[in-house]
Amino acid sequence: MSKYFFVTGTDTDSGKTFIATALLEKARSEGLQTLGLKLLAAGGENYGSGLQNEDAVKLREHATIPLRYSDVNPVLLLEPMAPHIAAAREGKCLSVAQLENGFRDALQKLPAGVEPDLCLVEGAGGWRVPLNNSDTVADLAKALQLPVILVVGLKLGCLNHALLTAEAIAGDGLNMAAWVVTQTDPNMAVADENIETLAQLLPAPCLGYVPWLDPASVTQAAEYLDLGPLELKSHS
Repeated sequence: MSKYFFVTGTDTDSGKTFIATALLEKARSEGLQTLGLKLLAAGGENYGSGLQNEDAVKLREHATIPLRYSDVNPVLLLEPMAPHIAAAREGKCLSVAQLENGFRDALQKLPAGVEPDLCLVEGAGGWRVPLNNSDTVADLAKALQLPVILVVGLKLGCLNHALLTAEAIAGDGLNMAAWVVTQTDPNMAVADENIETLAQLLPAPCLGYVPWLDPASVTQAAEYLDLGPLELKSHS
């Protein structure tokens, strides 16, 4: 089984980063070495040491393997919008090759003798978010040839979004290794029935259901997750 996974979501606000960091936290609690990468991020904030993306910062904070921010997030666009639009507004053009190189470079920066037991590469937005006029986030996942973990934001319409995304992943020739549900709408009706439907129709095991948490707590969310279906092994 792979220890490298591409994390995508049913839409932009599906809770990808929250679940990715919770998965990293769960792995850390089980004594595993972890790494989280955000190869492309749109939306920068000043963190004192320069502009950084909040999602990438969280992935870096919850990973056990220390890498520089620029290795975790090699491409940062300033404005929080569709990446190809944000890039065009900065006079840039994104490419799959550029992002794939960022992934390879990050792995080369690992400390000597250290290998991740779990590495999560979080995408930008959903599966079909454009990178340029011809490529999408899906093309990046295909270039990396990583199995996919789908994060389903539990809200009205999530069944359609989840099933369409799963269909697209399979149609692109990639393996959906697992899926996770996180409740993004505190007033979501018939949540259990929706989860049961997903379990019946999605072609992969579920790593857990994270209910609405207020305030959101990565540590608490990790308690709802089960890494067993990923069949991870420690290299320590």
